[in-house]
Amino acid sequence: MKNLFITIFALSFLISCAGPDSIEQSGVLTTATPESQGMSSERLARIDTMLTQAVDKGDIPGAVALVARNGKIVYHKAFGMADNASGREIKTDDIFRIASQTKAITATAVMILWEEGKFRLDDPISKFIPEFKNPGVIKTFNAKDSSYTTEPAKSEITIRHLLTHTSGIGYGVIDGDDRFRMIYHKAGITDAFTSEHVILSENIKKLAKLPLHHNPGEKFTYSEGLDVLGSLIEIVSGMPFDKFLRTRLLDPLGMNDTWFYLPDEKASRLVSVQEPKDGTWKKYPKTFYDTDYPIIGAKSYFAGGAGLSSTVKDYATILQMYLNGGELNGKRILSRTTIQAIMGNQNYTVWDTDAESYYGLAFGVLTQRGAEKGGQGSTGTFNWGGYFNTSYFADPAEKTIGVIFKQTQNEKSDNTEWKFKVLVGQSVND
Repeated sequence: MKNLFITIFALSFLISCAGPDSIEQSGVLTTATPESQGMSSERLARIDTMLTQAVDKGDIPGAVALVARNGKIVYHKAFGMADNASGREIKTDDIFRIASQTKAITATAVMILWEEGKFRLDDPISKFIPEFKNPGVIKTFNAKDSSYTTEPAKSEITIRHLLTHTSGIGYGVIDGDDRFRMIYHKAGITDAFTSEHVILSENIKKLAKLPLHHNPGEKFTYSEGLDVLGSLIEIVSGMPFDKFLRTRLLDPLGMNDTWFYLPDEKASRLVSVQEPKDGTWKKYPKTFYDTDYPIIGAKSYFAGGAGLSSTVKDYATILQMYLNGGELNGKRILSRTTIQAIMGNQNYTVWDTDAESYYGLAFGVLTQRGAEKGGQGSTGTFNWGGYFNTSYFADPAEKTIGVIFKQTQNEKSDNTEWKFKVLVGQSVND
C-alpha cells in the first residue's frame, strides 16, 4: 500500500511538472490551402499584383507579407530586394526591425507578471522606480538653453498610464513637441534603439526626472512608457528584460527569430533600411541611430518600446496566441479573461464612443464605427505598426491575421499598407 501511494504521488508530481500548460491544444502556425480556410486563392493573388507593381514602380524596395486564417498560413510571399546595393533578394524568413511593434510584446510581458499578482495596473510606477515620485508637468520653456519650469502633476503615473500612452511622458527625438525633443536631447535620453553602451535602468532613471507633457491620464501622448515598463519587468522579475522575454514568452511560443540583438548566425538575414535617392533605393545613413544596431555595437540597451527585430511568421505567432485567447500549442501565456481586459477601452475620457479606434493595453483596437467604414477589419480588430514601415492586424471575428514588413525611411508613395488590408479582407470566401 505504501509503495502504491509513493507511485501515485510520483506520477502526480511528474504530470504537474511536465503536463500541458493549457487545457486548450491549438497547433503552431502551419500552412494550408486558402480554400480549406475559406479564402480565395484567386483573390489573394491580387496581393502579388499589388506588391509586384509597388516594387516595379519604386514605391518600396521589397516586402514580405503573410496572411493566416483559423491558425493556418494561407499566404506567405516575398517581393523585391532586401538590399539593392548588393543585389540581395528578399526572402520570406528575412528579419526586420519591428520598432514600435515591440510595444505589444512588452505589454504582454507586463500582463504575465500582472496575472501573477506582482502589481496592480493602477499602482504608481514610483512604487517600483522611486525616481518617478512627485512628477511635474511642463509650465514654461526657454528655447535658448532648453531650461524649463514645472508645476506639480495632479496625480502619480501608474502602470496603466504607461501601457496606454497616457502618462504624459514624451518620446524625445520623434516627439511632436519641439520642447521635449530639446529637453530629452539635453538630458541625454536614449529614445529607442542604439549601438552605444546604454543600460535600460540608468536611462529610465534619467527620464523620470524630466517634465511631463500633461497630467497623467488626461491625454494620449505616444511615449517611451513601454521602455519604463521594460525596467519594471527587470525589477519585479529579478531578470534582465531580454532574458525574461526569452524564457517566459518568445521561447514558449517558438518565436526563435525575435531578438533585441541578433545571434551571429541570423545576422545575414537582416533586411537593410533603405531610402529613395537619385532614382534608386540606397541604405539609410547613420543619423541619431545606426540602422545596423541589431548586429553591431554594445548590444546592451533593451528598448521595450522599439528595440526588437523579427520575422512576419514570428509576429503572426504572437497575434495567433491572442486570437486563441492567450494560448498556442498548449502553452498558456495569458488567460482569455486577461485578453479581454487588454482589448478594452482603458480611458473613455480620451477615447469617446464616437472614436473609430482606441488604444487598449497593448494594441490599437477598431470600434464598430471604424469597422463600418470598411477596409480595416471587423469590430475588435487590433493592429499597430513600426517606425521602419512594418504593420499588422488581427481580426478576431474573421480569425484572420495580416502582417506586412518593409524597411524604409523617407518613402513618398507607399500605399501598400492600406491596400494590403483591403486585399486580405476581400479574399474571405466563405
